[in-house]
Amino acid sequence: MKKLVALFVALAAVLFVLPASAHKPSDSYLTLEVDGARVHGRWDIAVRDLDYALDVDADGDGKVTWGEVHGRRAEIAEYALARLALGSCVTTATPDALAIADHSDGAYAVLRFDASCKQSIERLDVDYRLFFDLDPQHRGLLRVDVNGTTRSWTFSAGAPSTEIDLADASRLRQLGAAIREGISHIWHGYDHILFLFALLLPCVIRTSLKDVLRVVTAFTVAHSITLSLAALDVVTLPSRLVESAIAASVVLAAVNNLVPVLRDDRWMAAFLLGLMHGFGFSSTLKDLDLPRSNLLVTLFGFNVGVEIGQIAIVAVFVPLAFAARRSLSYRRLVLVGGSLAILGVAMVWLVERAFVVRLLS
Repeated sequence: MKKLVALFVALAAVLFVLPASAHKPSDSYLTLEVDGARVHGRWDIAVRDLDYALDVDADGDGKVTWGEVHGRRAEIAEYALARLALGSCVTTATPDALAIADHSDGAYAVLRFDASCKQSIERLDVDYRLFFDLDPQHRGLLRVDVNGTTRSWTFSAGAPSTEIDLADASRLRQLGAAIREGISHIWHGYDHILFLFALLLPCVIRTSLKDVLRVVTAFTVAHSITLSLAALDVVTLPSRLVESAIAASVVLAAVNNLVPVLRDDRWMAAFLLGLMHGFGFSSTLKDLDLPRSNLLVTLFGFNVGVEIGQIAIVAVFVPLAFAARRSLSYRRLVLVGGSLAILGVAMVWLVERAFVVRLLS
């Protein structure tokens, strides 16, 4: 009974924090081009995040216009650059620094800046603090270009700084960074986690791990295919369609738990619905706009990281579920209750994403 309660409490805790993350996680994209003792920077910051931090929507009509953004350009530059440090370098915004660019999830303000250092840079210390006080789930995605090579890094509230050895451009280091990003992405991808939970809840009722392995494998193969196709620009889908379809996949998985249509063929649903999740995984890699040589290494590492993160979730959830699966309470409390809760959260996501409205703040 203690294991059953622990399992339900863990699932409830995850569900409790999910509605605040209905849309694509808050990201910014920081590109640094190192040239001797100077750094040329481009920083793409979501307009919706700037509006939340600085109340850019002056007329309060719910729509942020280019005029409103441009009118606050000095304040935006000051706010952002105060939260970024490049070692001892002095950073200043360039004249007419602000522009607008479209990313997979909407409009971004593009801030350009220069940093002057005392001597040629061999190791670059980057300290990133943007939005962490407002949104602990925010991430800063860094790309550094130097001497024809590119490397990437991800900043989070728990890891806001890094030191980059500009002389070390090894593929192994790039691979390690990509794996870390993949793990972080799956652990912050609450819709992907919820989809996985919805698929696993009924599987553990069986007496063997066969169903679990089939479902997890099918999901892995499916999102690996579409992640690769999307990241390599073979297939491109609109972000709104992808995010809405991911929410719909969670809805369908939860409904199938309550009114089973697919039983022995749940792996097929995991594969078909999992295809759309790969497009969701790819958005981060595409927005970084990495060179093709780096992209292949990063794509492989990112996918490995996603699988490691996914395996970790399964390794924690499945043993608890197996220990409690024989009880009647598991079917009523965890399977039915959990599926109803998942369905409710996913329906909110679906409405918000499909109709671009905010039901929960």
